[in-house]
Amino acid sequence: MITQEQFDTEVKMIIANAIREDVGDGDHSSLACIPDNARGKAKLLVKDKGIIGGVNFAKKVFAYVDKNLRLDVRIEDGTEVSFGDIVMYVEGSSQSILKAERTVLNAMQRMSAIATKTKMFVDLIEGTGTKILDTRKTTPGIRVLEKWAVKIGGGENHRFALYDMIMLKDNHIDFAGGITKAIEMTKNYLRDTGKDLQIMVEARNLTEVEEILQNDGIYRIMLDNFDYEDTRKAVKLIGNKCLTESSGNINEETIRFYAECGVNYISSGALTHSVYNMDLSLKAIK
Repeated sequence: MITQEQFDTEVKMIIANAIREDVGDGDHSSLACIPDNARGKAKLLVKDKGIIGGVNFAKKVFAYVDKNLRLDVRIEDGTEVSFGDIVMYVEGSSQSILKAERTVLNAMQRMSAIATKTKMFVDLIEGTGTKILDTRKTTPGIRVLEKWAVKIGGGENHRFALYDMIMLKDNHIDFAGGITKAIEMTKNYLRDTGKDLQIMVEARNLTEVEEILQNDGIYRIMLDNFDYEDTRKAVKLIGNKCLTESSGNINEETIRFYAECGVNYISSGALTHSVYNMDLSLKAIK
C-alpha cells in the first residue's frame, strides 16, 4: 500500500477538487441571503443504520473550508449507528457550514455504505482466520476514500494502484506468452529498474497453480473463480510457500465457505462498486 504521506496527499487533492467542483466562484445561494457575519450551528443526523465512516474526512473538509469552524464529534468512525443518531455538531460561519455541507455528506454517505458492507463480510467469516480485501474497482478520483472506508469496516487494503504491486492477471499472462515467461520477465524488470515490489500471480485452475509454484519469489497466488473443492486442493498444494487469495463472484452466501477452505484472503470488488449510500443529512439548529 501507499505511504501515509501519499495517503494524506491524495486526501488533500480530493478535498480541494471537490470544493472547486461544488463551489466554483462562490456559493451564491448562501451569499445572496446570509450575511457574511452570520453564525450558525448544525447537526449531522443519521437517517439509516450501519457503520459510520468518513468522520475524520469530514473534519478535514470543514477545516479546509474554514479553520475557525468548531466541531463537536459524538460518534467516531467505525461505530454502529441507527436512525436518529447525531454524529457531530458543527458551529461557526453559516456560509462556511453550507459551503462544506455537500462534500461532507457525499463522502460520508458513500464511506459509511462501504464500511457497513465490509463489516458485514468481516462478520460472516469471523473465526476463520481469513481477511477481507478490497480491489481497484473503485470510483475514479476518490479511491483513497473508498479504501479508507474498507479499513474503517474492518477489512484490509489490496494494492492501492498499478504502481505499488506487481499483479500478473490472465491478460498479462496471455500477452506475455505464459505464466513462467511472465514471471521471468517480471523478475528481470524489477532487477533492471531496481524496484522492490511484491509479485502476485492469478491462477485460473490447479494446473496453473502448480506452474506458479515452480517459480520462487511469489508473494501471493490469486485463485480466480475456483470452486470450493479446487480451492481446498490449491490451499493444500501451496502450503506455506506463499499466501493465498480467493476472488471472483464471491458474495454473502458463499464467502464463509471460501474462508473455510483455508485461504489467507478473500477479495471483493462488491465492497466498493455495489453499495447503497447511507442516508445522512446536515440540519441547521435554530
